[in-house]
Amino acid sequence: MVKIRLSEFLAVNFMVMCVLSSTCGYSLSGRGTFIPDYIQTIGVPVFENGTTFFDVEQLLTDRVRSEFIGRGNYRIVPQADSVDAVVDGTIRSIRITPASFTDDLQASRYTFTLRASISFRDLTTDEVLWANPNLVFTEEYDVATGGDALDPSTFFGQDSNALTRITEDFAEAVVSAILEAF
Repeated sequence: MVKIRLSEFLAVNFMVMCVLSSTCGYSLSGRGTFIPDYIQTIGVPVFENGTTFFDVEQLLTDRVRSEFIGRGNYRIVPQADSVDAVVDGTIRSIRITPASFTDDLQASRYTFTLRASISFRDLTTDEVLWANPNLVFTEEYDVATGGDALDPSTFFGQDSNALTRITEDFAEAVVSAILEAF
């Protein structure tokens, strides 16, 4: 019978726990990634715009690029060639509806709903690593009152408008989904 001292037993258990815990797949939310290590350059070409909202594809694409840059050590480029992976997107629809009103019956808060198709494809293996063909992004935003609620200039044309928040929130949601493979 082999006798092991308590200190040796604890030391061995400690080492085993260290090895096991270092190989588990857990990471902090928003910090982990399931992107293969060989993907260093990601192409994010301008999303297609299937809506009547002018330039929204450029705003959303730019924000997704910025979010990728801020979230990892990737080289982000605007083209889909000579890259390791590519993010393709199509903005299918945008709907803006009043959500609340002032006492004067002017819209003071809007519900913004964006439908898009987004995919993240590994060009080395030609495998789609993440895709959502019917991404629905819905948020409510306060905006200045006045004008027609369905008029894009009312919603998009203000200096401190909701568009900045929308593009930030959309990009954060998309990039998080891609990096965390949800």
